Amino acid sequence: MRKEILVLENIVKVYRASSIETHALRGINLRVYSGDFIAIMGPSGSGKTTLLNIMGLLDKPTSGRVFIDNLDVSKLNSSEMARIRNYKIGFVFQFYNLINRLSVLENIEIPLIPRGIPRPKRVDMATKALLRAAGEISWLPKKPNQLSGGQQQRVAIARAIVGEPEIILADEPTGNLDIASSRIVVKTFQELNKAGATIIVVTHNPEVAHCTQRIHMIRDGLLIGVIESDPSKCILNTAT
Repeated sequence: MRKEILVLENIVKVYRASSIETHALRGINLRVYSGDFIAIMGPSGSGKTTLLNIMGLLDKPTSGRVFIDNLDVSKLNSSEMARIRNYKIGFVFQFYNLINRLSVLENIEIPLIPRGIPRPKRVDMATKALLRAAGEISWLPKKPNQLSGGQQQRVAIARAIVGEPEIILADEPTGNLDIASSRIVVKTFQELNKAGATIIVVTHNPEVAHCTQRIHMIRDGLLIGVIESDPSKCILNTAT
């Protein structure tokens, strides 16, 4: 029996500015199991990124509870939440979020530094992570802005997986990429999932969403249904 790795209970998120309230999430309930590979789809402004940020402990809900490995993270302080993020969760963003003054190697190492891992071990782990992310060792001494967008996204994936997190959260990871690079990124996620990672992808692209196991639809801050994925519509199967 698969374990529940991420559970959201009645998640509400309200943003307040002066006397104006914006209800981004209106009562989200979701159970994610270890080894899942799911997509969250919905129109712009539907709450996709807000939901992902709450899953990843980058933001707190106005009300409701988040459980990671049966731990109620709403009861944790900031340093405890940071530790959970560092060990349990890897993030991949649309615009990579790499630091151009650092080398590719230094960017990938970042999640390992708070763990106190010695530099030689960090270099070894970063190199292996880049290879798992379909990258090349020759990129390690380069700066991110010396790489193409697709290459930078593979570096970002390597940074996300270098600490062996159980959960990978990806926010529009192919939104800034061409079709060839998008295919490489999606294939990499599939391989990571086969190796045991739980992956949640926010996307507006049905060709990406259909490469996952199932698709959760969100609209106006509510999950409104689940669609079974159709592999024939996956971006990996479309003609070049």
